[in-house]
Amino acid sequence: MKQSVGEVLKARNQLHPNTVAALAGTRVLDLHRTLDTADTLGATDLTPLASDDPRALPLVRHSTAHVMADAVQRLFPGTRVTIGPAIDSGFYYDFDRRDGRFTDEDLARIEATMREIIAQDLPFQRTERTRAEAREALAAQGETYKLEILDAIPVGEAISFYQHGPWADLCEGPHVPSTRFLQGVKLTSVAGAYWRGDERRPMLQRIYGTAFPTQKALDAHLKQLEEARARDHRKLGKELKLFTFHEWAPASPFFLPRGARVYNGLVSYLRTRYARYGYDEVITPQIFDQALWERSGHWEHYRANMFVAVGTDAVGAKGVVPVNQLFTAEGAEDRAALEAHGAHLHFDQVSGCKAMNCPSHCLLFATEKRSYRDLPLRLADFGRLHRYERSGVLHGLSRVRTFSQDDAHIFCTPEQMDAELSSFFDLRDEVYRALGLDKVELRLATRPTEGSLGTDEDWARAEAILAESVRAKGKTFVLSPGEGAFYGPKLEFHVTDAIGRPWQLGTMQVDFNLPNRFGLEYVGSDNAPHRPVMLHRAVLGSLERFLSVYIEHTAGAFPVWLAPEQVVLVTVADRHLPFAQELAQRLRGHDLRPLVDDSNEKLGAKVRQASLLKPPYIAVVGDKEVEAVGVNLRKGRQDLGFFTTDALVEKLTAEARYPT
Repeated sequence: MKQSVGEVLKARNQLHPNTVAALAGTRVLDLHRTLDTADTLGATDLTPLASDDPRALPLVRHSTAHVMADAVQRLFPGTRVTIGPAIDSGFYYDFDRRDGRFTDEDLARIEATMREIIAQDLPFQRTERTRAEAREALAAQGETYKLEILDAIPVGEAISFYQHGPWADLCEGPHVPSTRFLQGVKLTSVAGAYWRGDERRPMLQRIYGTAFPTQKALDAHLKQLEEARARDHRKLGKELKLFTFHEWAPASPFFLPRGARVYNGLVSYLRTRYARYGYDEVITPQIFDQALWERSGHWEHYRANMFVAVGTDAVGAKGVVPVNQLFTAEGAEDRAALEAHGAHLHFDQVSGCKAMNCPSHCLLFATEKRSYRDLPLRLADFGRLHRYERSGVLHGLSRVRTFSQDDAHIFCTPEQMDAELSSFFDLRDEVYRALGLDKVELRLATRPTEGSLGTDEDWARAEAILAESVRAKGKTFVLSPGEGAFYGPKLEFHVTDAIGRPWQLGTMQVDFNLPNRFGLEYVGSDNAPHRPVMLHRAVLGSLERFLSVYIEHTAGAFPVWLAPEQVVLVTVADRHLPFAQELAQRLRGHDLRPLVDDSNEKLGAKVRQASLLKPPYIAVVGDKEVEAVGVNLRKGRQDLGFFTTDALVEKLTAEARYPT
């Protein structure tokens, strides 16, 4: 006997007015999905999913994409549809429109038509068709792109259509029950996109939008976007003179003096924590022979994201010639000959620029014979890393091609793992508290479905160890199935920023594979060789990416201990400059970072200019202050009143200490 998901929930009195779908394990099923007694999903596994549940958001957005495509084809007949998925920021649909480009005015018309469709409370209905029926229907509609999608569906797999009102689309689903669940809709932009991402295929028009189950939720999202634009680290990085980029070094940031102070301040603070938690810092090379990366598995699994360094010789038109010569006037003949014949260059040595530190730390472990008494060995490394990120994903500091991590690897015995994991939680909590990051969600990323190393037993053991380490600290986690690294599972620490956005920062990974691949051993208390466990850990992750998050979290107003300058000294007149400069020198003697504004602007302009740099404090120096040997101190818009120079030094020194 077949029943729909909705019928099963209704029979159990679990079908509520705001129920839009059901969960069967981690899989989302819409209410139209039919089940029978032989269904492997099993009706007993169903859990109702409400419209305001975050897990329902992809359904809302995918369903809204269908409504948008319906509206487009009503307004612009002859437009052909392609694909319209939900994405993290909302949804999009790609269109082949032959009669022109979509304009902002068109988006407004499309959005208005969408609202008319939504107001009709049209049900989304799922039907299955044979391949022949589907082909006939799509061909009759002239939907050539959908025919190509149909051909890609494996033989034997169900072919489903979803329909609301008269409009239907070849679609796997799932969808919300009806259009009434799509109350918060906003179209945002239009961009070009090649069909299937292939520049040899037709250029389409991609309309982006976002959707929420209620207008209130949409309004909150739009307000967050507005705040995010004001806090954009790329904008603030320029305004606050923190970093810049140049086209000759793509996606490779230049940290300006103010930004370098923040960057180095983070590193210095982390080094104090390393000393407390027993880490030894090392420095490792930037370039390693291909053999290292083959041994670690990165050449097979990560090669596309690595920069490759080559040796000195190549096969040219005249035999073996230096590679560099191919790019000089003298090498033009060789270069032209190679290009004409499509010949491949053959290098005498191929190396990879360091994309991660873990393989080099394995080499360090193996440099000497280790005893169980030497463990745990905690190796920290701020070495610069290089990864080839595709140009389409580059974004300010958050996605770059060169960066440094607060990276460390712990080699320990199996018996030491619990203590090391517990210690890492303490370190992480301490650092996040110091930075004012108090909203953290833990996610356990498990074994990828493809391309992972190691045995099922090792993966299950590593995942269990990480899960238990969380519970032992009285914390909870959510699962991220299949999101682990190719060599081991990981705990991810997702931090919520000041405007409610989650960001992944730190990680902890249990790795049984790299020690095996490198043949690492230590002598146990039984005088027999044993394999160490390798823990990969980072508190902040990429420092560049962390700064992109932290600049936006703080809106560029850093805490006193991390700020580029703790105080800006502003003088009323030139005659007050000697006093301000002498005070600045005294502050520097206490390892503080003052800035003196020695411009000839008026006081109001100086204060406004200083405020743009968002220092923790602004100190005004005039006749009264010089006479009383002090300053008038301001914090933001708050006037803190008069401070003697002694009191100012004491206050700033106390606040500039690294948090404990």
